[in-house]
Amino acid sequence: MVFRQKIFWRFLHQRNRVTLRQVSTASVVGEKVIPHISSKLTVQQALNQWAECFQVTGVSEPNLSSQHIIAHALGHKTLNSLSKRGLTQVLSQPQVERIWKLCHKRLARMPVQYVIEEWDFRDITLKMKPPVFIPRPETEELVSLILADLEQRGVASRYPDTVDFLEVGCGSGAISLSLLHSQKQIRGMAIDQSAEAVALIRENAQSLGLHDRLTVNQVDVIKDADWLVNCCSHVGVLVSNPPYLFTEDLDSLAPEIQSRVYLEVDPRHPDLIQAQLKDSRGQGLDYVKTHYDFTNRPRFCILQRRGGAG
Repeated sequence: MVFRQKIFWRFLHQRNRVTLRQVSTASVVGEKVIPHISSKLTVQQALNQWAECFQVTGVSEPNLSSQHIIAHALGHKTLNSLSKRGLTQVLSQPQVERIWKLCHKRLARMPVQYVIEEWDFRDITLKMKPPVFIPRPETEELVSLILADLEQRGVASRYPDTVDFLEVGCGSGAISLSLLHSQKQIRGMAIDQSAEAVALIRENAQSLGLHDRLTVNQVDVIKDADWLVNCCSHVGVLVSNPPYLFTEDLDSLAPEIQSRVYLEVDPRHPDLIQAQLKDSRGQGLDYVKTHYDFTNRPRFCILQRRGGAG
């Protein structure tokens, strides 16, 4: 009897080893089995298979997720650079394993930007790492708004050498680095209370060659308000895409604002900000106007120091 049990367990062990080799790229999510991947798959077949898998398992944007991840695994920004012949190319085993690893992160609901560890913002590419927030598409409009407003007001011509800005809550650095990339005479300071965000924006600034025009500091705008006022008293522009900058923050930042404030906010906030500024006597800020995003929601606010130039 003992002998038979030994043979039985040996049989199970050998069978499991074979099974693991055969389905090493398969897994189970709940009651749904992820389609197997073999080294004989073409790029197009892998795209279709993972898109279907994402859809079945409830991953948002299944087709785009599959395309972004597989393009990244193959060393491309997008699959548009691949010809039809390239899509029929058979994947190598290392490519299969890399795709499998990245796609399983997406199955765990990790955002695509964190999976591929980068994302395009306007005309720059930023490295992305959790827990730093991923910039929203609407934030690109905020940068365009700032640049257009600076040009319309003739700021560049009035200050040909440099225009200084301060970004509060810089995150990955999307806003600051995009402004620096677009306008060579701009210099700035970016602050965030998160050590991870500060490290990431420094890394992005270095890789984009913009580090010499950007100062980055880990700062809490409430606790370090006095330091902030002393350091940034010369700043002409303040910009923030906060989650979310509000009453106490505005009180702390108001003394250092020399010109304009550009905010990206929740669509419910512009009216609240206007009411807050109207009721307050000590902030010294006026509400200039509200801009709407591409979905026609009130997303951006422009504030100005009371008595400041238009």
